[in-house]
Amino acid sequence: MGLRCKMPLVYACIAPHGGEVIEELATKLTVKKFQATREGMRRLAREVKRARPDTIVIASPHNLRLWGRIGVVLANYSSGRLQASPRNKNFVTLKVKCDTEFAEDLVDEGTGKGLPVVGANYGTSDGPASDMPMDWGTLIPLWFFTKGKGSKPKVVIVTPSREIPLRQNFEFGRVIARVAERGRSKKIVFVASADQAHTYKKSGPYGFNRRAPEYDRLVLDAIRNNRLHRILDVDRKLIDQARPDSVWQMAILAGIMDRIPMNGEVFSFQVPTYYGMICAGFKRTNSQAGLR
Repeated sequence: MGLRCKMPLVYACIAPHGGEVIEELATKLTVKKFQATREGMRRLAREVKRARPDTIVIASPHNLRLWGRIGVVLANYSSGRLQASPRNKNFVTLKVKCDTEFAEDLVDEGTGKGLPVVGANYGTSDGPASDMPMDWGTLIPLWFFTKGKGSKPKVVIVTPSREIPLRQNFEFGRVIARVAERGRSKKIVFVASADQAHTYKKSGPYGFNRRAPEYDRLVLDAIRNNRLHRILDVDRKLIDQARPDSVWQMAILAGIMDRIPMNGEVFSFQVPTYYGMICAGFKRTNSQAGLR
């Protein structure tokens, strides 16, 4: 597996993955509750499609949970089905072709830098049965970013680790940037699939904690001030109390931004149920700029 890919990274975003953001999976009540986020996702989708990526690299917290390892999916395909709820039988399906060449290069480069990166396949070694089950953290953003007319980008699914130092996820983001920027024959978009604090309501699965808004304010300020790297210093107690699933994917994005200067913009923020949802886009400050 050599470094064969030549792909500049042209756009990045933070995208939530609450199921009701997909209108087909929402009830009459949640259609309205999630409208601000739905519009934020549609705006992100327009930006992603405007970038015309050949490959979307998406970091999901809900795919392979490899203890102490950063996972990179090496399967030829990924497909999934998401049902609204046990009572609501509506569902959506999605299947994408994976960019195995870029994925293999990430494994090569990451392990070469001493990071705990491991590649993972599913089913057969290659061919149609090499098909990684798609989690909702991957499916929901890609539902917006790959549907519609036009050519379909390939996908690379990566999964951060919560057991390793946060700085190593950050360094893996630097690896993604390095591999993407080795040449300019293709275009890459990076997606941090992330929901924010999960402790806004006592009735939620993680209960209530008064520090949930504090965490989300910290993230919003980091995006707006182009200081996403500040999440590396977030107090561990705050993370435990707010219960986000966003820190690790955003650390990867911060690593990308450490090598590729980008400006962030918040498109939407709301707390429709018990967790916060942020849609934010990141554009290069200079499309011709080299790696820092």
